Amino acid sequence: MKSLDIFFLAQDTVAVQRQPLPGTKSGEILVQLRRSLISTGTECICLQRKFAPGTHWDKWVQYPYRPGYSAAGIVVEAADDVKGFSVGDRVALPVKHGQYAMLAADRAVRVPDGVSDDAAAWFNLACIAQNAVRRAEHALGDDVVVIGAGILGQLVVQFVRLLGANRVIVIDMAPARLAMAAAHGATHTLQMTAADAEEAIASITGDRLADVVYDITGNALVLPTAFPLARRFGKVLLLGDTGTPSDQRLTGDVIRRGVTLVGAHSTNPPPVASDYAHWTHNHMTELFFTYLERGQMQVEDLVTHRYDPRRAAEAYGMLTKDRSQAMGVLFDWTCLG
Repeated sequence: MKSLDIFFLAQDTVAVQRQPLPGTKSGEILVQLRRSLISTGTECICLQRKFAPGTHWDKWVQYPYRPGYSAAGIVVEAADDVKGFSVGDRVALPVKHGQYAMLAADRAVRVPDGVSDDAAAWFNLACIAQNAVRRAEHALGDDVVVIGAGILGQLVVQFVRLLGANRVIVIDMAPARLAMAAAHGATHTLQMTAADAEEAIASITGDRLADVVYDITGNALVLPTAFPLARRFGKVLLLGDTGTPSDQRLTGDVIRRGVTLVGAHSTNPPPVASDYAHWTHNHMTELFFTYLERGQMQVEDLVTHRYDPRRAAEAYGMLTKDRSQAMGVLFDWTCLG
């Protein structure tokens, strides 16, 4: 049995190749993917090799490289000792873009009937955003600034709205992204750079500035422009993972005004729940699905592009040329039959 998989063979080189599948081992399930979501920022950095030598990116991205980490599919085989999953179950799983995926059953999460394949494929990006919101330790009524209205920015907007934020102010240069944010909970949108936004933020918040500022751009030069947007003793939450971290700079706001910098990454949550750390990736996924079923979050209308996986080179070509008009970009694996 073979799987049609997507590869980055070298910088700016995308290929789709068939690879043999190993047999199912103890504790594993074989899943036939139905949808997988492109993490547009991360995967474009990996494809274009937009990172500095010696960074964690440099160690992580070795060609040939398989991109992807957020998908939904159906169980087609399960080892005899697997409990909780049966053939035919719909699951969300953190795997590469490919027709089939073999993984430990405890890494998959069952998808409720009320959640579509399109929405379920967002689960891992939603966990990354949800983890960042948890790291920010919000209080009811916070004024929040979100710099960067890409996939993670859109999800953060929805999560902080659910937490009871007072104002959710989104900064981005792309009108289409701002319109999406406004439709999903942003109370104010600013088409400008963060460097130019301090006066506008002050006006909106009555000169108090923001309790929490999220930098979700992945642009190293944005961080120093985020600090002035936070109030005295406020927080800046760094979620966008840049390929050139040595270019990021602190400002005098950290010492002079007591602004706190907090980092968030997909590796933060614990792998196993405990009395001290309940919110694993699986538990956050289940909560995300609950919000979707209740209609408290919405991602299906954020899907802007859908591709047959055999057109992967076209999909990434579109994204590397101009991502401003793209949001949710899905590979539809059901096209393969």
